[in-house]
Amino acid sequence: MTSLPLRTPRGPRVSVLLYEGMSAFELGIVTEVFGLPRPELDVDWYQLAICSERPGPVPIVGGATIHANGGLDVLASAQTVIVPGVSDVHADCSPDVIAALRLARRRGSRVVSICSGAFALAAAGLLDGRRATTHWQYAGLLAQRFPLVEVDADVLYVDGADVLTSAGSAAGLDLCLHLVRKDFGPTIANAVARRLVIAPHREGGQAQFIEAPVVGEEDDRVTQSMQWALAHLAEPITVASLARHAHMSARTYLRHFARSTGSSPIRWLITQRVHASLSLLEKTDLPVETIAATVGFESVVTYRHHFGRTTHTSPSAYRRAFRPVTALENA
Repeated sequence: MTSLPLRTPRGPRVSVLLYEGMSAFELGIVTEVFGLPRPELDVDWYQLAICSERPGPVPIVGGATIHANGGLDVLASAQTVIVPGVSDVHADCSPDVIAALRLARRRGSRVVSICSGAFALAAAGLLDGRRATTHWQYAGLLAQRFPLVEVDADVLYVDGADVLTSAGSAAGLDLCLHLVRKDFGPTIANAVARRLVIAPHREGGQAQFIEAPVVGEEDDRVTQSMQWALAHLAEPITVASLARHAHMSARTYLRHFARSTGSSPIRWLITQRVHASLSLLEKTDLPVETIAATVGFESVVTYRHHFGRTTHTSPSAYRRAFRPVTALENA
């Protein structure tokens, strides 16, 4: 297999803050999305700089050490500045870091936080009067410490155009992929998602991950009803039919479904139908109208609407991203 030649990065400049005691996971998310060369995409990919208050070796969680190749001046000069989760959500942020974040915004940089990194952005005043998110476990504390911030604990990320925040650590991957989508469009973002083996867009919010009591027999019946639905996506499915297969009343079923999934049955069903259509778009030349009916949508208009809301792209754009355009392009 012939490897593609590496090209010198010439695209948008991204910087990420490295600090003592941080987790390597969130730094890994940033380097995987923005630092890994992607010559196969044939675009000028990002230039990534790993920065700290003092350039050089920085100890992180687990006893490892990572070398920062830039200081706060490099951090603030990038077009996109990313702050991973802080090591202590109760402690004051470094005045030098706060100054660098403020300088970055004055220069027009896009400032981004992952997980509890929102505390650093809030300390710099960048979230005042704005809607923002962080890990659900810290949402109450963020609102308490920074009352001018409108904290939304139910979403995976908040796009405030020039200031963006994500929820728990893994939601940083959703936000980074969203940034790629904003910078290069859905086709490139979907290609990156494909290489990372993740969905181009994750449906739902943090509610599905918040700690809940251990589920019981009723929730097992909810699971069984969901398995039945997945086997009958092409058929009309209602809350009543789902509840009937779970041997519950509709009201009881809705309550247990929300507790088990953090979503509603209809929203979950729409997402499953959209996801079921992806392989048909990738592997067949079926008209979109046929695909819509095959996965259970009443009309192609409804299918296109929900496909766009779920994936932030269209069926035709998705198909172009994963297979050659054919004469049967109908989306």
